[in-house]
Amino acid sequence: MVIQGYPSPGDGLRLHLNENTGGCSARVLEAIRQVRPSDVSTYPQYREAVIATARHFGVNPDWILLTNGLDEGILMAAVGHIARARVYDAETIIPIPAFDPYPNSTAAVGATGIRVPPGPDFAFPTQAVLDAITPRTRMIFLNTPNNPTGQLISIADLVRISEAAPGALVLIDEAYIEFGGTTFLPQLPRFSNVLVGRTFSKAYGLAGMRVGVVIGQPQALDPVRAVTLPFNINGVALTAMHAALGDAEFLPRYAAQVRESRERLYAACRRLGLQYWPSAANYVMVRVGETAPFIEALAARKIHVRDRSKDPTTPGCIRITAGMIDHTEAAIEGLEAVVALQRGPGSTARQPQ
Repeated sequence: MVIQGYPSPGDGLRLHLNENTGGCSARVLEAIRQVRPSDVSTYPQYREAVIATARHFGVNPDWILLTNGLDEGILMAAVGHIARARVYDAETIIPIPAFDPYPNSTAAVGATGIRVPPGPDFAFPTQAVLDAITPRTRMIFLNTPNNPTGQLISIADLVRISEAAPGALVLIDEAYIEFGGTTFLPQLPRFSNVLVGRTFSKAYGLAGMRVGVVIGQPQALDPVRAVTLPFNINGVALTAMHAALGDAEFLPRYAAQVRESRERLYAACRRLGLQYWPSAANYVMVRVGETAPFIEALAARKIHVRDRSKDPTTPGCIRITAGMIDHTEAAIEGLEAVVALQRGPGSTARQPQ
C-alpha cells in the first residue's frame, strides 16, 4: 500500500524533518480553541491574514500570496511561470544538494532541470550558476540557508544572479532564514523577477497547519496567483498563523535555543571525530560513514534523524534537527552511544543514562 507523505518513524524524538521540537506558541493553541462552528462550516476569508502577514514582513499586501505550505508556492511558481506561459523548451537551474520540490516541480511542468554542483565544502557555486543561465532559463531555485547543508548564499550573490537573469523567475527560498542569515526582502523593490518564499512550519512550529507565503512584486507574483486555488489554506490554519504572528516573544526564544543546540552538536561532533558543517539553519549535517546502521541504532534509542546519503553530493551524511536544548542533549547522548558501539571496547564516548 502506498500512503502519501513520509512514513512515521514511530515513538521518540523527531529530529528528521526540521520541525520545531518545542511545539507552537501557546497563543496558537488558545486561538484554535476559540474557533467557532461557523468558522469551520464556511469557506475561509484571507483578507485579515494577508494584511497581517504583509505587515509582519514589511511589504505591500499586493505582494503577498499565502500558500498551503511553501511546497505549494514552489510548485505553483513553476506552473504559473512555465506551464501556463507554454514555454516548451524551458530550463530551471537547481544548485545541489537541493530541496526535493525543486526538481519535482521542474518535472511537473515538463522543464529540464540543470543541476549545478556545489563548491568545496558545499560553498555556493555562484559563478557556475551564472554560467548556466541561457535564454531557455525560466526559473532559478536558490535556497538560503541550504537544505541540507545549512550554508548561506550572500545577498551580493543573490543580487548578481537576479540581475543576470531578467527573463527568468528567481525563487529565493528562505524557509530557515529566521535561524541565521539576512533576508533578501529589502532588495525586492529592485527586482520584478524575484519571489521570496517563507514558511510558518519551522521557526513558528506550524508544520501541521501547512502555511507558507510567497512574496514579490505583482509582475512576478500574479502568474502564481492565477494558478493557485482560491481556498488553498483552511480557516483553522489561518487562525493559527495569525496567533503565531501576534506572539513576538516566541520566535526569538526558540531561535536562541536552536543556536545553542547547534553549538552543542558541533562540540559533540568534534569530540567524536565526526565531520560536520556549520549551519545557519535549525539542523546540522554530519558525515557518519555508512548511514543505515547508524540511523537504525539511533532509532533503537528513539532518536530519529534524516538519511542524506542517497544524494550523491552528500554521501555518508545524516541531518540532525537542532531544536530545544534538552532534545539536543538527548540526541548527543544517542550519538555518543552509537559511536561507542561502532568503535568497540575502549571508546571514550559517554553512554546514555
